[in-house]
Amino acid sequence: MIVVDILKEAILGSFSSIINIAVIVIPLMVIMQLGRNYNLIDKISKYFNPLTSKLGMTSKASFPLLVGLIFGISYGAGVLIQSTKEGDLSNADLTLLSTFLIICHAVVEDTLLFVAIGANGWIVVIGRIFIAILMTLIVSKRLKKQEVINIA
Repeated sequence: MIVVDILKEAILGSFSSIINIAVIVIPLMVIMQLGRNYNLIDKISKYFNPLTSKLGMTSKASFPLLVGLIFGISYGAGVLIQSTKEGDLSNADLTLLSTFLIICHAVVEDTLLFVAIGANGWIVVIGRIFIAILMTLIVSKRLKKQEVINIA
């Protein structure tokens, strides 16, 4: 009887999570497509090109980076998957985006959670961004070295 209740709760909880993710990811996909149709993503990307290029990413990585930073891994993953299916992101972009977003995602939400338990929000945000940039730069340098070796 207890096992049945646990399974029932797990299944209902999973469906609830899927619905919650879909409610956000589907509109993001629609926004992404409209942004492409009206070249809005290119305009937004121009503002973030200096950051993405310094991190070794192409300008196509700007939108998934922003979505992951603001909404988190779950929602950012939907945009990453869609961008990859459409051929917008290279393997290097995917690796670098993943590296950055694993460390620094859902900046607003996570920071508010840490502040709620007594942490200094500025230290949390600055620390996460600094470490994400540092690690992404390290991975980017290694990818470039690997490309040079593969070319030679």
